[in-house]
Amino acid sequence: MHRRAIIVDGHCDTPYRLHRHDVHIDEHDTEAQFDLRSFLESGITASFFVSYVPPHYVGHGAADFAYKLIDVIHAEVLRDARMTFVSDAAGIRAAKRDGKAGVMIGIEGGHAIEDSLDILRDFYARGARYLTLTHVNTNNWCDSSGDAPRHGGLTDFGREVVRTMNDLGMIVDVSHISDAAFYAVIETTRTPVIATHSSCRALCRHPRNMTDDMLRTLAKNDGVCMINFFSAFISDDVAQVLMNSTKRAKVGNGTGGGTEELPDDRIDWDEYLKWFTSLGCPRATLDQVVDHIAHAVEVAGIDHVGIGSDFDGVPALPDGLQSAATLPALTERMLQRGFGETDVEKVLGGNFLRAFEAIEAAKR
Repeated sequence: MHRRAIIVDGHCDTPYRLHRHDVHIDEHDTEAQFDLRSFLESGITASFFVSYVPPHYVGHGAADFAYKLIDVIHAEVLRDARMTFVSDAAGIRAAKRDGKAGVMIGIEGGHAIEDSLDILRDFYARGARYLTLTHVNTNNWCDSSGDAPRHGGLTDFGREVVRTMNDLGMIVDVSHISDAAFYAVIETTRTPVIATHSSCRALCRHPRNMTDDMLRTLAKNDGVCMINFFSAFISDDVAQVLMNSTKRAKVGNGTGGGTEELPDDRIDWDEYLKWFTSLGCPRATLDQVVDHIAHAVEVAGIDHVGIGSDFDGVPALPDGLQSAATLPALTERMLQRGFGETDVEKVLGGNFLRAFEAIEAAKR
């Protein structure tokens, strides 16, 4: 059943890992949660490779860094004929038909557009099919869930960004944004929106996760919440350790009191991994991931839930889901927990496809 399904992973941070370590997707890297081997073993039809722009690039070449990772993504796809670049729903279906591993592009961090709609349009022209409106940092036009609010959610320019994305046929990604920004986006958009890598706050009290009211609102919008696998967004025990630690951390050149996810958004990834490991957090479990899927289904409905792993973008994955190659275990556990095959196929990728096709249709 897993091999038959169209599977779409909403968020994979592998390009940033490749850039940091100066390696290719088909080369060995001890830090890899997602590489070419595990991609092919995972059964994933299409994965959103993310051009992630760390917050410290604000005012220091954010767009240039996004372009650099976009170039990395395109170059990696060309390295192996088993991969194919995908830019629309028809391409996802074609990748499945042809037995290819599809690669899509998302931009993470609204600061990457440098407050320019022209840059936003150019990202789309280069293949990017979503923009995460913020990362852990509030930018000049949208409030983040991990930072102090400045705009009451979304500025007038932020609403213009959303409308421009609607016009382009670009997915509005509401992961990372504040609750107020989420509702402002819902008021503004004329297409479904997608949380590409967020989980359920009722089960794990991290502000990155979605409340039940947000899930119900997303369903009314015909959008999708794609469940994140990061242990701190799945296990409330891990979330509380992480959030308490960020409030008192002194890491690198920082002074502590960073965001809800990072002790200081200026530290590099290797330093962050070392710091997170020092916390001694428990691990989340595969069953807890299924708990989040089941809760989102119960609240939003079976047509509004997907998966957004965050592979290579988080320091701790749940036991049983520690690399992309283990993804079939998630399908197996959902079936064991009583999900029907049709419903599992919806969660794995069918729901995303429906929403993406609606976004494309609104453009036309």
